[in-house]
Amino acid sequence: MEQKMTPEQKREKRFEQWLNPKHVTFKDEKAKQDYQARVSRFIKVIKLEKPDRVPYILPAGSFPLYYAGMTLKEAMHDNERAIRAFRKFFNEFESDTFMGGMFGSAKASEILNPLNMKWPGHGLPDDASMSQFVEGEYMKEDEYDMFLDDLSDWCFRRYLPRSIGALAPFAHFSPMPFMLGMANRFVGPAVMPHVRAAFQAIIDYGIETEKSMGPSMKFMQEVTAAGYPSLFGGQSHAPFDILADTLRGTKGILLDIYRQPEKVLQAMEKIVKMNIDVGIDGIGMSGVPIVFFALHKGDDTFMSIKQYEKFYWPTFRRVILGLIEQGAVPLLFAEGAYNNRLEIIKDLPRGKVIWYFDRTDMFQAKKTLGDTACLSGNVPASLLITGTPKQVKEYCRKLIEVCGEGGGFILTGGASIDKGNPDNLRAMTEAVMEYGFY
Repeated sequence: MEQKMTPEQKREKRFEQWLNPKHVTFKDEKAKQDYQARVSRFIKVIKLEKPDRVPYILPAGSFPLYYAGMTLKEAMHDNERAIRAFRKFFNEFESDTFMGGMFGSAKASEILNPLNMKWPGHGLPDDASMSQFVEGEYMKEDEYDMFLDDLSDWCFRRYLPRSIGALAPFAHFSPMPFMLGMANRFVGPAVMPHVRAAFQAIIDYGIETEKSMGPSMKFMQEVTAAGYPSLFGGQSHAPFDILADTLRGTKGILLDIYRQPEKVLQAMEKIVKMNIDVGIDGIGMSGVPIVFFALHKGDDTFMSIKQYEKFYWPTFRRVILGLIEQGAVPLLFAEGAYNNRLEIIKDLPRGKVIWYFDRTDMFQAKKTLGDTACLSGNVPASLLITGTPKQVKEYCRKLIEVCGEGGGFILTGGASIDKGNPDNLRAMTEAVMEYGFY
């Protein structure tokens, strides 16, 4: 029997798969060497070691679209043209990783009619530069017991009908366990035209998504073949954010933590393992060991330190540790400011995660977390959009010299941008090439 692998052995195996991907045909030997050099750079900083130089990621977001003279609305209706815009950006700008062109199809979204999303031309102005999530009470205040008793049934008969308009008929299905011994309880509702329409919407959505995403998938294969790795392997969430963002909404969760705090805690416990499993599933499919988290309700302004220590950190920490146990590398994007959280979030194993900071004091983060975690961030989006190349380069120099000392630092923006001076992005590259070598 094969000896059980330790978490460290699992991680090393995942790093090896990332470094030597089986299903990639590089365009030439130099591209392969460049790819491995870039991946090695990231692996070293994750381990808090010194690479040859500071790795960096341009926070381009939807910038390539506007740089090529098109809008997000146009991109969502014409994926091939959008990919030409990303290819132009890819050919003109340098970075240690590249991710672009993976955005939704407007037509596919219109088929499903998601009630929790707005996008340019559909609930947002035509010139909007990003889609927006619509908070709402997709879970009612009296549904915690149903959520805790049978999460799959609650998702199928409550969450899907409330969040996707085309799937509203699912609310009238019998409870999922009722199909045991009588499977036609699941297919039986298809005798009703509105139920058939729901299933047809799923089919139509799949066909349209496959069609629209074809150019994106081909382009990302080209990017990898040219020697540029992805830093995005899978995605997961902090349990509190699932409740606060996705299900109860800001108002709902604030009421709940005072009116029914034990139910909130129980619900978060319920989804700890699920958040570990979904992250591992993603990196298993992608071959990239990084699990991305967008952290929304944990910043300094949303809750007190006492509330953070009770409602946010314990279950989130368990998700992080569960991923580490399976050899994954959590990449924790702390949106907003985490200046009051640094001592708390330090309580993690050394060299196992990446903290990606938005508005946190990076110099204080280096003092507090520098011996514990790889740090990433945080060139302000406002500076990249309104500043000068000289100002951007100087800001990057300070980050590199302070946060990059001893290794364990990735230079990138505090948030992605859509519009701005392209020379400001080039200034980030110049700063790394001038100040970033060890």
